[in-house]
Amino acid sequence: MAVPLRRRIGSLLFGSLPGHTVPAELAALAREFDLGGVTLFARNVESPEQVLDLAIGVEALGIEAPAWVAVDQEGGRVARLKTPFTVWPPAATLGRTPDTALTERFARALAAELRAVGVTLDFAPVLDVLTNRANPAIGDRALSDDAARVGELGATIVRTLQTGGVAACGKHFPGHGDTAVDSHLDLPLVEHGLDRLTRLEFAPFRAAIAAEVACLMTAHVLVPALDDTRPATLSPAIVPILKRDLGHQGLVLSDDLEMLAVAARWTPPESAVMAVVAGCDGALVCSGNIDVQAATLEALVKAVETGVISHARLDDATRRIARQKARFLADRPPARERLRRWRQVVGCEEHQLVAAEMATFA
Repeated sequence: MAVPLRRRIGSLLFGSLPGHTVPAELAALAREFDLGGVTLFARNVESPEQVLDLAIGVEALGIEAPAWVAVDQEGGRVARLKTPFTVWPPAATLGRTPDTALTERFARALAAELRAVGVTLDFAPVLDVLTNRANPAIGDRALSDDAARVGELGATIVRTLQTGGVAACGKHFPGHGDTAVDSHLDLPLVEHGLDRLTRLEFAPFRAAIAAEVACLMTAHVLVPALDDTRPATLSPAIVPILKRDLGHQGLVLSDDLEMLAVAARWTPPESAVMAVVAGCDGALVCSGNIDVQAATLEALVKAVETGVISHARLDDATRRIARQKARFLADRPPARERLRRWRQVVGCEEHQLVAAEMATFA
């Protein structure tokens, strides 16, 4: 039986929550539309047991397949899960290590803690090359200022996270490392041409793709050499590079469409349509406002019905979503087993030792 259009559209949305439980309004929206996933933030986290309960509730919002339970857990200043979870030093510490062994141990421990509380997708690693050390958005979130090193360590994180049962999402394509503005606040400018981007900024993304990364996330940056009117997330000239030129077989996700680099210019319903037209397979709407999420879904439905989003583009997105969900969400342990597991894993001594060793490279 064919999946109804509204359910297919629902699978494109990564929604968000205002608090510690799934609100009735979002559950009702998911019953009508299905839901691709939910991104958790600090406002959604009280304790490991509560996160696990919430994750079980979020998974159930998916109808055709479980909804993704996603989080930004990079380490350093971008970590939604705090103590008693292991507090990881910034990714830059890994770039100063002599080999990849510590990076692998970090990613294995990170995957174990995330999976123990039901998180199935981590928006990590950062694949930006820090060529501007004054960059306010990236800074020590980057693994290195050397593209080859970022690619090597990024691919290690991807492989290890995903072997541990957590899908990885590398970010932020086409590269946010040489910017001087935080895209949460305004639209950054990347002034390099395609030759430089291909040689340097794209290199870590090629490495992640070779490691079969599940997802890649776009950047809200303006790259005039490629598109002088639209940010990369919304650009039909930039997003397809990932699939057409770099051979990415996984998902392409937008960064949060409520960040001001985009939201100061377009509403989330408008930008979600533009992102999907450009080639994104998922749209992130992260404020927790359920009305905004509902309006975004209605706008996507209308865009398909009126031909703004072609059926071929929708088919490509939903096929990619189904493939990655089958890859990562089919084998989930029962809730009771997961409850026992988090008590043994979260913040354990072994993981604390890994974090302490990373801190020696600060």
